Amino acid sequence: MPLLKVTGLSKVFQLGRNKTVTALNNVNFEVEDGEIFGILGPNGSGKTTCLKLLLGILFPTEGSISIMGKNQFDVEAKSRIGFLPENPYYYEYLCGTEVLNFYGRLFGMPKGLIKERTEYLLKLVNLQDAGKLALRHYSKGMLERIGLASSLINDPKILILDEPTTGLDPIGCKETRDLLVRLKEMGKTILLSSHFLSEVERVCSRIAIFHRGNLLTTGSLSSLLNQYGADNLEDLFVKSIEKYDVELESGKPVAATD
Repeated sequence: MPLLKVTGLSKVFQLGRNKTVTALNNVNFEVEDGEIFGILGPNGSGKTTCLKLLLGILFPTEGSISIMGKNQFDVEAKSRIGFLPENPYYYEYLCGTEVLNFYGRLFGMPKGLIKERTEYLLKLVNLQDAGKLALRHYSKGMLERIGLASSLINDPKILILDEPTTGLDPIGCKETRDLLVRLKEMGKTILLSSHFLSEVERVCSRIAIFHRGNLLTTGSLSSLLNQYGADNLEDLFVKSIEKYDVELESGKPVAATD
């Protein structure tokens, strides 16, 4: 059984009495235990909507989600998930240690375990010397790392990351990439939504490409490169979207391939 399974997932937003927008249309994919699964697509393609549905933040219009054999609203399933949004908000006068303590308390963790996890995670993200420093003094890269630490405070089985390298310099991107690889080696399953194709290409086991609310294709990078006759992930990304748009204009949009 896959760790996460999405079946016929759709989300339609009602904007007015007679106007709707389909943010996600009949999406199907699976994520296996221990892989880094990349979710790609242009702005407005449905990536973040998909992640919010997986987290139970939004209710689907149609379809189902299975997370470790349970639905996305199950409290036990939620306790095994860590999430880092694209633009997290932090109270800037808290220090790193206090931020991790806050999230640990949200999970109802014992004080001793929170302290143990905090010390471990600050070392994991290389912020052990900045634990007592207020977040208003953190750089963009440091804020991203404390965000990753926060998403790991409950020792999740599944980690969902929405644009974790946005605004980072090359060194910050490499540090994040190295950390993701290390987390995978530790047994974490990671869903990574990103615009940085080169980062996705380096760390992801499989990818899914979204466009206009549709899942265009999913599979391993090597198989998709061969299928589309692409030289790299950027070329694959462009070709898959162009193919969909051409077929949409002809009235025959293709179903997602795997």
